[in-house]
Amino acid sequence: MRVILAEDSALFRDGLARLLADEGHEVAAAVAHADDLLAAVRRERPDVVIADVRMPPTHTDDGLRAALEVRKSLPEVGILVLSQYVETRYAAELLAERSEGVGYVLKDRVMHVEEFLDVLDRVAAGATALDPEVVRRLMDGRGRTEPLGRLTEREREVLHTMAQGHTNAAISEKLHLSLSAIEKHINAIFDKLDLSGRPGYSRRVLAILRYLDL
Repeated sequence: MRVILAEDSALFRDGLARLLADEGHEVAAAVAHADDLLAAVRRERPDVVIADVRMPPTHTDDGLRAALEVRKSLPEVGILVLSQYVETRYAAELLAERSEGVGYVLKDRVMHVEEFLDVLDRVAAGATALDPEVVRRLMDGRGRTEPLGRLTEREREVLHTMAQGHTNAAISEKLHLSLSAIEKHINAIFDKLDLSGRPGYSRRVLAILRYLDL
């Protein structure tokens, strides 16, 4: 996998680059400034961009806004936001633009190496991977629309776990339910959210977007 890193902390950037190289991935470029990210992506055409939120020039949300620009200009490139912060405005925009191949996790996930690498693989494969805290923050202050009110407590729990980007098998393991039970719950979610029979769309992605009210 070819990866571009956008991270202004030299220590964190170098450590992450070594971790990725040790796992057999190629770090095509590592930049410390949000303005350099787009140029690096256009030059290197990576599989995934890993970007921090707060970077130069303003140290506010420059990295996330640059990642959003990458998403708009090169939608085939996966985006994994890796930060200490949850910036809900641009995170919601990033997911609403096209949620496939998008991840947003907090930096302490890097301490759990296998979990971080699993998220990276899922984003590169076109899946959505959201940290539970990111999901919680995106849901803060959002009311439940009427179709979501149709869901049972267990169905909402399944959908909440889906929104983190987990597969059916992973949801089964996390919730201690059989795979067939998870599949039945997910089919019920699709029916109650009026997502059945929509050719050309991923019902799973549409359900997650409906849940996040995007």
